[in-house]
Amino acid sequence: MLTVEFHCHTIYSKDCLVTPEALLAACWRKGIDRIVITDHNNIAGALHAQRLDPQRVIVGEEIRTQAGEFLAAYVQEEIPPGLPYQEAITRLREQGAFISVSHPFDITRGGHWSQSDLLEIAPLIDAIEIFNSRCVSRSFNTQAAEFARLNNLPGTVGSDSHTILELGRATMHLPPFESASDLRQVISQAQYQTVLSSFWVHFASRYAAWRKKTAPQRS
Repeated sequence: MLTVEFHCHTIYSKDCLVTPEALLAACWRKGIDRIVITDHNNIAGALHAQRLDPQRVIVGEEIRTQAGEFLAAYVQEEIPPGLPYQEAITRLREQGAFISVSHPFDITRGGHWSQSDLLEIAPLIDAIEIFNSRCVSRSFNTQAAEFARLNNLPGTVGSDSHTILELGRATMHLPPFESASDLRQVISQAQYQTVLSSFWVHFASRYAAWRKKTAPQRS
């Protein structure tokens, strides 16, 4: 079984200071066999990390749409933010990406979804994120797990790490897979290890975003 971290960020996200090199070193220390790097609205960090460790790294993206956020794996072409969610799904499906949904019921974040939109996209996606370590209330994850159950959708879990300390707090144990189609075949066999992160991790993200905004611009 592979230990898989499905949701994490690098310095290529606006609110994270973790380099791809540091992230991969942490994977080695923590026994993470596969990692889906899902920076906000870009795949540059994931591509950088994949060049360093092709076996371990899966290129992903967390995509902000006009309705909520998708969490995609095996992304080949970057999806821009701000699209109607139907168009984002079409673009992801055209490239064969695996499509999950980020923290769908976390109303404290801008990327949560309405129930009606989730019901509309349920037949078109591969999974729902049923546990996100950064959710400040357990009820948000409980709602996501119940939605997945009622709509016969598999679940993904992830730490949503923006710091090294958080990495691996929510992982899946899966049979070996090498592609998005393989992942669709084995995702229903996932075993989960999950721990909520402290509320204080959100301050680390805010600090990272502030530091990037106030850093001197190189000429």
